Amino acid sequence: MFIKTLELKDYRNYESLSLDFSQGVNILYGDNAQGKTNILESLYMCGTTKSHRNSKDREVIRFGMEESHIRVVLENKGVPHKIDIHLKKNKTKGAAIDGIPVKKSSELLGVVNYIFFSPEDLSIIKNGPSERRHFLDMELCQLDKVYFYHLSNYQKIINQRNNLLKQISFNRKLMDTISVWDEQLVFHGVKVMEGRKGFIETLNPIVSDIHSKISGGRESLVIKYEPNTDKDSFMEKLKSSLERDVILKATGTGPHRDDISFFNGTMDIRKFGSQGQQRTTALSLKLAEIEVVRQIAKDNPILLLDDVLSELDRKRQNYLLNSIHDIQTIITCTGLEEMVQNRIQCDRIFRVTEGTVSGENFDNKDFIQKKTGGNV
Repeated sequence: MFIKTLELKDYRNYESLSLDFSQGVNILYGDNAQGKTNILESLYMCGTTKSHRNSKDREVIRFGMEESHIRVVLENKGVPHKIDIHLKKNKTKGAAIDGIPVKKSSELLGVVNYIFFSPEDLSIIKNGPSERRHFLDMELCQLDKVYFYHLSNYQKIINQRNNLLKQISFNRKLMDTISVWDEQLVFHGVKVMEGRKGFIETLNPIVSDIHSKISGGRESLVIKYEPNTDKDSFMEKLKSSLERDVILKATGTGPHRDDISFFNGTMDIRKFGSQGQQRTTALSLKLAEIEVVRQIAKDNPILLLDDVLSELDRKRQNYLLNSIHDIQTIITCTGLEEMVQNRIQCDRIFRVTEGTVSGENFDNKDFIQKKTGGNV
């Protein structure tokens, strides 16, 4: 699968934009704050209905406008598909696949699989549990619509239960009604935990092999799922912590408080790993995502690299780039020098300047010769 074209209307800093992508490596370069990441974000929204920045719909609409449009044309095994997203400030977003409106955003999931890699992902290991849960959920939601269904319902029920907890603090008679929400919370929460556990089990042998290769066989990586509760005691813990939840006005038990840990032998990389070890772990995690998508979806994902190469040393850059030679990749960067230095095969480049994009076919070998004085 690959992206053929992208069209934007009143999206972020783009009044109007139309791009044709190569099936190989596409480079978006330009100074910071020109709109490079906005292009990647719009692509990601067409596959997941969400911004990787967790931005609200109204925040991506161009300033002063009431609505925005995204259109992506894909090709899968010779068959084109069109995805349209219509964003409005005060209404729920609309979406269509091949011109047919979809009733639920979950219908978009799986049409295209994206893997988004940004500098923030290099901190996923040492940052808080919410970022690691977000990593799990975004990948699982693309691969498994049933997981998306249970996660969406779980999140809705958590919000409803928390609202009820706030009301109970003023009216204790409402305490008897919370059992209705608890039953639903446990039902969907157990399904979420099972999905995460299965995903980690699938991911572990893949990420371990990749990590061993990046580290030259010196390190062995194991990911451990750390559920906040187990499925057998979930209901019991909800009941025993009810008084505390009422005081805090929030639910303190459930998969919304899960985490994952990363071990090199007996060392917890989150706590004791060096910055280099943490970055290698994050890179291994992202590369393992590619292989998991291949195994489950039976297709290559599309890789979106947001200015991440400048954050990696030469060894990690080379491993990443050598791993994606058969995957459509869209890379943002501030300049082409690092592409030249790393001998990256660029199939098409686009220069991004203040919400305008100029593109042309690109002869990588000729470009390197000009920049290096013929030393290819």
